[in-house]
Amino acid sequence: MTALGQMITRRALAHHRCVVSNLTFGVKQHLRRSYVSVSRPALMPVKLVEVPTMGDSITEGTIVDLPVAPGDYVSPDDVVVVLETDKVSVDVRAPEGGAVVEVLGEIDDVVEVGSGLFRLDTDAVAPDDAGSPTTKAASPPPPEPEAAAAAAESTPPPPPAAAAPPPPAASAPPPAAKPPTAAPASSPPASPAFLGQRTERRTKMSRMRQRVATRLKDAQNTAAMLTTFQECDMGNLMELRTKYKETFQEKHGVKLGFMSAFVKAATAALQEIPAVNAYIDDDTKEIVYREYCDVSVAVASPTGLVVPVLRNTEAMSFADVERNIAMY
Repeated sequence: MTALGQMITRRALAHHRCVVSNLTFGVKQHLRRSYVSVSRPALMPVKLVEVPTMGDSITEGTIVDLPVAPGDYVSPDDVVVVLETDKVSVDVRAPEGGAVVEVLGEIDDVVEVGSGLFRLDTDAVAPDDAGSPTTKAASPPPPEPEAAAAAAESTPPPPPAAAAPPPPAASAPPPAAKPPTAAPASSPPASPAFLGQRTERRTKMSRMRQRVATRLKDAQNTAAMLTTFQECDMGNLMELRTKYKETFQEKHGVKLGFMSAFVKAATAALQEIPAVNAYIDDDTKEIVYREYCDVSVAVASPTGLVVPVLRNTEAMSFADVERNIAMY
C-alpha cells in the first residue's frame, strides 16, 4: 500500500470514530433528559401559591378570611384566602384541585406581593361521595323510634294503672297550702333594674375603612367645611306646649319647655342611626358603637352659660329632661 493509501485509510478510521462517539453522546443525553423529566414530578407534588399582584402601587395585603383549613380538599378556582388592601379586596383561588397542606399566615397578618401564601398538594385524591350513603344509613334509626311508639301503643296494660288517680283525692288537704302563693309579691323588685345601662359594642375596621376614615379626616382638617341649617315647622310643638304647660307643671312640678322636645328628638335620631353616636378607637382600630345616648345642652345659668351633659337620655321622659336642666 502506498503512502497515499495509508493516509486515506487513517482519515476514514478517524471519521468513523468521531461519528460513533457523537452517536454515543447523543444517546446518553437522551437517556439523561428522559430520566429528569420523569423523576421531577414525583419529587414535587406540593405546589406553593404566592400572593398575587393586586394592582399598581399595592405591595402588601392583609389576610381577612380563611374559608378553608389545612387538610381540606379544594377544587380548581375555590377561594382559599381572602386578602384586603387599602383599595381592593382579592380572593386568592386554588389554581388546581388538591388538599391544602399549609396556610402561611393567619387572619390579620400582613403579607407581601410575591411571598408564599399557601401550599397545595396536587396529588391528593378528592374525597368521594361515598360518605353520603352513611348518612342514608343513619336515616334508618328514626323508624326504630316509630316502631317503639307502635309498641307503646300496643301495650294496653298501662291503662289499668289509671286507677292510681283516686289516691290523690285523699290528698285533698294539701290544697289548703295554697295561701303561700303570696310569694309572687316579691316579683316587683325586678322592675327597677333598667336605667343606667351604658353598654358598647365594637366592630373591627377593615384596611379599606381605615383608609377612608383617614382621608375624610384629612379633608376635614384641610378643606373648608360648611354648616347646614334645616328649618322645621314648630307650630305643632308650640301649640302642644301652650295647651299642656299648666297641666304639666301641676303634675311634675317643673315647667314644660322646648329643650325637652329637642333632647328627645336628638336621642331618637341617635338610636335610629347608631353610626352618628359612634367613635373610632385609634389604638385597637375599631369602631365603638354606644348603646346609650348622652346629649349636651347649653343652659343660661345665673353664673353664665354652661353646657351640662345629660346622661342616658334614652331612658328619660320630658319631665326628667326638664328637671335635670332646671338644676343648673
